[in-house]
Amino acid sequence: MALAKAVYDRRAELGLTQTELADRAGLTQAKITRIEGSDTVPTLPLLAKLATALDATLNIALDDDDTRVTFTAHDHAA
Repeated sequence: MALAKAVYDRRAELGLTQTELADRAGLTQAKITRIEGSDTVPTLPLLAKLATALDATLNIALDDDDTRVTFTAHDHAA
């Protein structure tokens, strides 16, 4: 659920539709829908594609019953 929210939030922050994100990631819009709906367990390569498409670094913290997933935008100013 944390991943689904993080993907949705970052996509919305960038102003992208699911179709636009899918095109950037080389995925289908249906796959993005499944990811955002927590209906799939993405593989590491898929997570890497998402992070690239969302122009961000994916951060996952797992600690007992606390799971945190965030995308940190790349800083292109440097």
